[in-house]
Amino acid sequence: MVYERAKDLMEAELGDEMVALDPVEGECFGFNDVAATIWRLLERPRTLTDLMRALISQYDVHPTQCEADVREWLEVLMERGLICSRTTER
Repeated sequence: MVYERAKDLMEAELGDEMVALDPVEGECFGFNDVAATIWRLLERPRTLTDLMRALISQYDVHPTQCEADVREWLEVLMERGLICSRTTER
């Protein structure tokens, strides 16, 4: 499965966090440091494995915990319509 952004948001950095605005829907989203890192990584399509590798290299996190947390965050982003997924082409 490949994940990618479904919307372009207006973004602003606030310390370790990011605030993003969907000007079309008028919705505002707050991303903590790790969530902002995932959002930035999704500027281009990525697999779960790609995301996990990047996060594990940047943060002190066990792979099992990383996978659970990333899966959960991807679900939230999908529910809010901020990302979409597709199967990888072979």
